[in-house]
Amino acid sequence: MSNTLLSLDGVDTFYGEFQALFDLSIEVGVGECVALVGSNGAGKSTLLKVISGLMSPRSGTVSLRGENIGGVGAETVVKKGVTLVPEGRRLFPSLTVEENLLMGAQAKRGGPWSLERIYQLFPNIAERRRNLGGALSGGQQQMVAIGRALMTNPDLLLCDEISLGLAPVVVRELYERMATIRAQGMAVVIVEQDIGQASKVATKLYCLRSGRVVLEGSPSSLSRQQITEAYFGLETTAHGHS
Repeated sequence: MSNTLLSLDGVDTFYGEFQALFDLSIEVGVGECVALVGSNGAGKSTLLKVISGLMSPRSGTVSLRGENIGGVGAETVVKKGVTLVPEGRRLFPSLTVEENLLMGAQAKRGGPWSLERIYQLFPNIAERRRNLGGALSGGQQQMVAIGRALMTNPDLLLCDEISLGLAPVVVRELYERMATIRAQGMAVVIVEQDIGQASKVATKLYCLRSGRVVLEGSPSSLSRQQITEAYFGLETTAHGHS
């Protein structure tokens, strides 16, 4: 049990009357990299909102190191060591790169991540530290968004679609940095549309469909076909592909 950092057990979540997550259970170990895959509307971003305190589960529990954090609010969750890199980056366009990064330091959690460390990790935003957030390329903005999250010194980093709309070369660079980020023992949960990319970095993969977990396992133990069928909801048939 001691190796479990985060566990969700039987979580149901609603937007008004619409149920988005159904009896959902996942587990993230200390230092683990977990990928959540699934098509649009599968419930991946909703799940991250529940973990990060932006949404409350209607039933079920969200436990961090055995403590129930379901519904305590995003600010409290950050202080307890869980930070979200939101889809779409959400930088403050009128603040400089450095000011955006320093927003993350307001959590006042001790740890290895500082401005200096972020600039070592992403040298091309170091050169632009005085530039406004809105003046950066998409890839640079994503680096600042990840840097801002790291500045909270989390134990668990949640990444929502960090490769969305970025050139493949930039995506590769971001994922190469993940190894450095995880070297500190930080756990990472990534929501990713690109199954190949997710499988490369994850130690565990959950496939979601219509708000339910339909497949889980280590990427090495799951075939691409199993993942694809779970992703698209295809029933396995005996017919070969023409």
